[in-house]
Amino acid sequence: MTVLKGAAIFGQSGGPTSVINASACGVFQEALKQDAITAVYGAAHGIKGILDEKFYDMSKEDAYELDLLKTTPSSALGSVRYKLKSVEEDETDYKRLVEVFKKYDIRYFFYNGGNDSMDTCNKVSKYMQKVGYECKVMGVPKTIDNDLFGTDHCPGYSSAAKYIATSTMEVYHDARVYNTGMITILEVMGRNAGWLTAATALAAYKGAGPDLIYLPEIDFDMDQFLADCTRIYKENGNCIVAVSEGIKDKNGKYISEYGSNLADQKDSFGHAQLGGLAATLAAIVKEKTGAKVRGIEFSLLQRCAAHCGSASDVNESYMSGQMAVRYAVEGMTDKMVGFKRAEGSEYKCEIQLLNLDDVANTEKKIPREWINEAGNGLKQEFIDYALPLIQGESTPPKEDGLPRFAKLKKVFATK
Repeated sequence: MTVLKGAAIFGQSGGPTSVINASACGVFQEALKQDAITAVYGAAHGIKGILDEKFYDMSKEDAYELDLLKTTPSSALGSVRYKLKSVEEDETDYKRLVEVFKKYDIRYFFYNGGNDSMDTCNKVSKYMQKVGYECKVMGVPKTIDNDLFGTDHCPGYSSAAKYIATSTMEVYHDARVYNTGMITILEVMGRNAGWLTAATALAAYKGAGPDLIYLPEIDFDMDQFLADCTRIYKENGNCIVAVSEGIKDKNGKYISEYGSNLADQKDSFGHAQLGGLAATLAAIVKEKTGAKVRGIEFSLLQRCAAHCGSASDVNESYMSGQMAVRYAVEGMTDKMVGFKRAEGSEYKCEIQLLNLDDVANTEKKIPREWINEAGNGLKQEFIDYALPLIQGESTPPKEDGLPRFAKLKKVFATK
């Protein structure tokens, strides 16, 4: 078999995670070992950096700093939310990509992200094939939302779930300090899939979690919510509620939009800008019950908490980047690396390759049978699924009692 020789480029896209750089580390360390790969580049701010011809020569980085990427949160190269138009609509970006790829002899393209990023990856792959430019294209999965099709779970989800479950348990204890009752509403990320919010059920599994959990998979009924919240508060003197930021009513309206203009705010992919749900619900609940109510938005903390990382998440994220390079050098293209859980009581995941066509813009939601009949809690099936994912501890090395994160030189490549 003739092995394709040329440079490799890697980019990060979409919302960061606490382990996205572990995947970057896997790509860089493996690519730098491969004889077929003549140069290794890291794109500044994803696909936009390639279009602008701004990317870094990763061979210039210290080996120790590259290794520190495994426990460094956020996107070390910079991320982006940039939507490629369809080729039929506008071919400009695609022609520019081919121009840059040819100039730097880039023959391997690795893109790290979620649904929209896999769409970008798929478009680039199909265009390269269309114009006859030989380039191996591989998607490296990343999303705390855990909603990528075909893979058992996504790198980034496990650590976020661990942080959410841990923080929920801590809030549970704090909310019971005083001899006066309180209703606490926890807002967790999740636009259309409730995997992150469901992680609060792990806290409930340990006896220190929410009484009610609401996911985007189930239409939200405000009247029923208020009735359940009031009942539990009267019975127990306290009530903790976990809600996904993306919950909607039966008419498809985001609850976070109630009394706001958030519906008019969109990102570059056309997604509504969410947030403020906990405060919105807290105000409604307070007016209804007269109780002391506190709204807590976990916000960015849930996706950057490297200090509370899952060791299995870090290892699998690294492996996904590493295996993407190995498969590409072996000749695979137009694929995304995914995980398949082995059968049996012992947790083990194997690598599987998924077609980008199948993954791009397809969301995986929580199965209805994992949600209780009332639509306000999770069943044991979810616990059995999620608990193995959060095992093992991963924390950055410390200097002066504080985490030591990677410090890249970021030397721009030139030609």
